[in-house]
Amino acid sequence: MTDQIRFLMCDPEHYDVDYVINPWMEGNIHKSSRSIAVEQWNKLHHIIKEHAIVELVKPEQGWPDMVFTANAGLVLGKTVVLSRFYHPERQGEEPHFKTWFESQGFTVHELPKDVPFEGAGDALFDREGRWLWAGYGFRSELDAHPAIAEWLDVEVLSLRLMDERFYHLDTCFCPLSGGYLLYYPPAFDGYSNRLIEMRVPAEKRIAISEPDAVTFACNAVNINDIVILNKASQDLRNRLETAGFRVIETPLTEFLKAGGASKCLTLRITEPVRTELHATTQIDTRTIHMVGHLLDAGLMNRALDLIVDGGGSFKVLNFNLGEQRQSPSEADVKVSAPSAEVLDDIMSQLIDLGAIPASEDEQESRREPVPQPGTAPDDFYVSTIYPTEVRINGTWVKVQKQRMDASIAVTYTDEGPVAQCKLIRDLVIGEDVIVGTRGIRTLHKVENRDQKAPQEFSFMSGGVSSERRVELMVEQVAWELRHIRDQGGKVVVTAGPVVIHTGGGQHLARLIREGYVQVLLGGNAIAVHDIEQALMGTSLGVDMNQGVAVQGGHRHHLKVINKIRRCGSIAQAVESGVLTKGVMYECVQNQVPFVLAGSIRDDGPLPDTQMNMIAAQQEYAQLLQGADMVLMLSSMLHSIGVGNMTPAGVKMVCVDISPAVVTKLSDRGSLESIGVVTDVGLFLSLLVNQLHKLTTVYQTVS
Repeated sequence: MTDQIRFLMCDPEHYDVDYVINPWMEGNIHKSSRSIAVEQWNKLHHIIKEHAIVELVKPEQGWPDMVFTANAGLVLGKTVVLSRFYHPERQGEEPHFKTWFESQGFTVHELPKDVPFEGAGDALFDREGRWLWAGYGFRSELDAHPAIAEWLDVEVLSLRLMDERFYHLDTCFCPLSGGYLLYYPPAFDGYSNRLIEMRVPAEKRIAISEPDAVTFACNAVNINDIVILNKASQDLRNRLETAGFRVIETPLTEFLKAGGASKCLTLRITEPVRTELHATTQIDTRTIHMVGHLLDAGLMNRALDLIVDGGGSFKVLNFNLGEQRQSPSEADVKVSAPSAEVLDDIMSQLIDLGAIPASEDEQESRREPVPQPGTAPDDFYVSTIYPTEVRINGTWVKVQKQRMDASIAVTYTDEGPVAQCKLIRDLVIGEDVIVGTRGIRTLHKVENRDQKAPQEFSFMSGGVSSERRVELMVEQVAWELRHIRDQGGKVVVTAGPVVIHTGGGQHLARLIREGYVQVLLGGNAIAVHDIEQALMGTSLGVDMNQGVAVQGGHRHHLKVINKIRRCGSIAQAVESGVLTKGVMYECVQNQVPFVLAGSIRDDGPLPDTQMNMIAAQQEYAQLLQGADMVLMLSSMLHSIGVGNMTPAGVKMVCVDISPAVVTKLSDRGSLESIGVVTDVGLFLSLLVNQLHKLTTVYQTVS
């Protein structure tokens, strides 16, 4: 017998499956045999007593799960952290266990009632005493871990549980003597598995298969070189024996019906104390502030879901509900994560949602120098479409040239720091780059509940629906186009060759001629097929009037490319009288700038096509500055590029016959973005007709 090792157990006098608080209990209510349970418990008790000392706590009527003493608390030396049970069905056990610990001379620490922690079921010491593995996700809260680290003066490593079958850490994770670990990797998230692999050498990790996991092979009692468990496959037994362990199987099937086995039925109350090691924790926290219609717009739910799904935990510190329909709500939320890395991932998503640092949590942004031209430091912050500010020297600095998928570069001038979005390739030595997520906030407009006010057009909220009446969408877009033109605004059109193929070219040309379009962005193809239609009456060799392919039509686009190249440019073709109609003709005649971005598949190309992709992106970005609306007309790749360059606040209309394309183009998180699933030629025809009606109405009113 090893006198130094002691366990606490509770006999199963009142044990039964009386309720369902885990998946194993489902279908097993009152189906456990009391006599068999007693026999199995007694056998386990006898085995453990042969190798260690067993203390007993008195079972109490009405608390059938007291038999699972692993959940009584967590013991180190003469200190115990008492459990705070998640489910009310077990909370009545707490005072009974507290009384026992105090009677044995332990110092008892108690967590707040709203911070669940289920003892040694969710906290397992490394058998060498080097650190504490602490689980969270189902029964225990991450916010309990810093207090445990402080009270026990131990390093805490947080592991997130992902499979509801393995609701406690000890159901899928068992540290063994000699630094070995018996565990089931699929029960944990990616970060937790990486942490395990960093701390436990590969030769000492014994990863088990699902058949062993579901018989609770990890829910084992380890006493020196002995492993006591419910059942092990021959393969697992061989692996444990090869590592130097002696395996003792003892059936515990009656307790599996409640979701427990040998480890759940015991609490080790003698753990090795390493006085040279002290409390540390990887947990990082941040407090965020949110403003808006948090409940009816779903922002609060989305934020909390992002935190939990990202592997973090939260505590709502303050929540002020708007008292009237137009009043925004406000909330302060403490966000915790098992590491700074995980917290940064969570915060980047919360920042996208509009969360800002709480006033008491405002911190300086982290900045690192550009390591070499055209590269950013590791962990650089990736910008969004929303107006952004970064905190530099205690002041919030507005980021210039806002766009998504860029870095934020900082330079220092006599007037103060300057921050701007820059593509990675454009970074230069001497600039600093914002890294991480501290000291960053995005500014989101708090939307008015009443989307329409008298005499004002209300752009539809973000989304895509093929069920909306196309006519209604067209009416709204037409209203906005008319308003922008009359106010001297700027509309940018991104168009693909489908506009021409579907008969929409004449309508787009009219929009340009009548002043509704200020910039045209596209590729080589739209210009080629527009000019082909203007010069030869075909598009891709198809007669646009009769809808049939003409003989030799497949050569038409090459002939028109050759003709324009002979002229020198599209503008020179217009000036010389070669090109007399069409989209490109109207651009030249009405001085509407255009950029044609080339690609590897382009024929020719036209002399105006910019085949330097970087130069084309720069020209796109330049012409997009100051845009009030972007019409994306059946050109997925060019439109995606435009979307990435466009900040929030710019209205966007994405039109395509494919719902998947529309969703991809419009799903940018902007409330000013809508999608229209329809034929682009039909859309343009309806749009021109609606603009004509508006013009007639305005003339009549005048």
